[in-house]
Amino acid sequence: MNNTSNTLVDTIIEALQDKKGKSIVIADLSSIPEAACQKFIICTGGSPAQVQALADNVIDETRNKLRIRPLAIDGMRHAMWVAMDYAEAIVHIFLPEEREFYDIEHLWADADLTEIPDID
Repeated sequence: MNNTSNTLVDTIIEALQDKKGKSIVIADLSSIPEAACQKFIICTGGSPAQVQALADNVIDETRNKLRIRPLAIDGMRHAMWVAMDYAEAIVHIFLPEEREFYDIEHLWADADLTEIPDID
């Protein structure tokens, strides 16, 4: 993975931690040819308002620090599961029930998972 991708992932993680995102996991899909991107970044928010705040902060931080915007965002209206497409990385921010139900970090059995410690 190149430095731009590392910087993007680092910026996204910092933005999620800044708004108290929990159970952050990075799924590295770079060794899976059929994957839509190189990384999934998965996070849990405690309420729809927090899910929206997490997504807003990712948008703000990637725009301010890296001068990039997501190609697409889906789910902001109900803020139960927000997906943000940054081409080489897709950010998924879930409510706890939604994350447990969809369990997307285990969708790709070959992906390397990295758990990021919660900041309290």
